[in-house]
Amino acid sequence: MSSAGPGPVQQKLQEYSGAAATNCGTLDVRAAAPQLKSASDCSMEASQGKKPFYVSYEMPGMGVGVAGNSDGKLFTVQTQGASGALATGACPSALRVASSGRVTCFAPGDMSSMSGSHSAGSMPPGATNPHAPGKTNPHATAPKTN
Repeated sequence: MSSAGPGPVQQKLQEYSGAAATNCGTLDVRAAAPQLKSASDCSMEASQGKKPFYVSYEMPGMGVGVAGNSDGKLFTVQTQGASGALATGACPSALRVASSGRVTCFAPGDMSSMSGSHSAGSMPPGATNPHAPGKTNPHATAPKTN
């Protein structure tokens, strides 16, 4: 496969959505707001109309995407890390636009069904990193005081 061809996430999304699917875009994590809005509008309209579509997002160390087929079924695809192993499956929730502007079919905070733990890069789009500097460690054993 040449580097100009679709990556593994896009290939799987196309497989789920079918040959006649609308490509709503492959966006970089640094995509501008108008590009994100265009891709999310395309995806939401296609999904509501039960028209096949797919959209994907490329982030450092991972790729994620959502596809819908002509039956209105939604699927999600994720690749993470150096191995590039794909995690795929039916969407656990309705399609929505996350606060990041990206389309997702995970409820806020519900990426665990795809990736198990919240290892690096497995947080849902738009989530705040609980391990960022200045944040309280959610795994700390000391009780909180109010």
